[in-house]
Amino acid sequence: MKTLKIGVIGLGDISNAYLTNLQKYPDAVELYACACRTPEKAEAKKEQYGFRKAYASGEELLQDPDVDLVLNLTNPATHYKFNLAALKAGKHVYSEKPLAATYAEGKEIIALAGVKGLYVGCAPDTFMGSRIQTFRRLMDEGVTGDIVGGTANCIAHGWEWFHPNPGFFYQKGAGPVLDIGPYYMTALISLLGPIESVCAMGVQPQQERTIYSEPKKGETFQVDPDVMTSLMAVLKFKNGAVVNYNMVWDAWDSVMPRMELYGTKATLVMADEDPNAGPNLFGGDTLVKDQETYRWKNMPRVDGDEEIPWEIAEVKHDYDATSYVTNNRGIGIVDIAHAIAEGRKNRASGAMALHMLEVSEAILVSAREHRFIQMESTFERPEPMPQKH
Repeated sequence: MKTLKIGVIGLGDISNAYLTNLQKYPDAVELYACACRTPEKAEAKKEQYGFRKAYASGEELLQDPDVDLVLNLTNPATHYKFNLAALKAGKHVYSEKPLAATYAEGKEIIALAGVKGLYVGCAPDTFMGSRIQTFRRLMDEGVTGDIVGGTANCIAHGWEWFHPNPGFFYQKGAGPVLDIGPYYMTALISLLGPIESVCAMGVQPQQERTIYSEPKKGETFQVDPDVMTSLMAVLKFKNGAVVNYNMVWDAWDSVMPRMELYGTKATLVMADEDPNAGPNLFGGDTLVKDQETYRWKNMPRVDGDEEIPWEIAEVKHDYDATSYVTNNRGIGIVDIAHAIAEGRKNRASGAMALHMLEVSEAILVSAREHRFIQMESTFERPEPMPQKH
């Protein structure tokens, strides 16, 4: 297979996890060039990760004819600009989430890729990790039966408790649905397929928020008036499943599971003590309860019977990191290299990212306008990841 020469635009903190992981796959990808608005930073990354070239701007990098794929790690506001420019330059693209700021911009990106015959991939690729793939395996093996419903919950008190500069999470283009939501939404649609319609309600109970993390501890910032910080949505999938979707940054904690899927034969649960954990990590336990483990609740118990606990599903897949710092980010890019060689579609596809973007935008519109919204886009559910050999 051809080794893809990767050009990275944007070298913020998240780049370290990507670059460290991509170094593990030299047969698939080569860290060829990097670009940053700060030339000194680009040169430092070049030395640290062994890039051949460093550029002072993304525009310069795009002019390099040897770059095969652009990894776009810029801020969300410029995703559209560089994704579109990379495609116009004849290069494949893998973008941090979201694909663009709006569904209309995302459609333009995917349309151009189709015309050019180029691959588009987009984070998150956490659904390719061991836990969501364990969900997928149990579904495909018939353990769950048909999935009829579920819930996804990110319930916490926002980024001001952890992030050194949290203000931008509460400005236009951010908020829980567009920031943390893509991890949960991508996990759901990778398992259940496209969404048919949505309805939602949202609120912004705090117009001013206080920072509790260093170095700005004690400072306050204003939330954009249009950014709802707590939203509850109902998602109707084309396969018939109905999922409750809660993205909340105004709660002090929750005991709700990060995700549950309800099948006719079994329930799957993603339960984490950390309210910020869940589908945004690659690994973790999957709990299963079926008729056998449920029977003690419904049937007469014989003396000596003990409650049958939830079963912890066996993990048969790779990519099981449960750290925010050292994780498996970038496997979606490696998958593109193999997809090109094998003549198939990549798993973290642009089409799936576009659908995720449309659904997320529709949730916000529904909450503002108090109406149901039908989806226009669709995609093919990605192939499951291979099991360990």
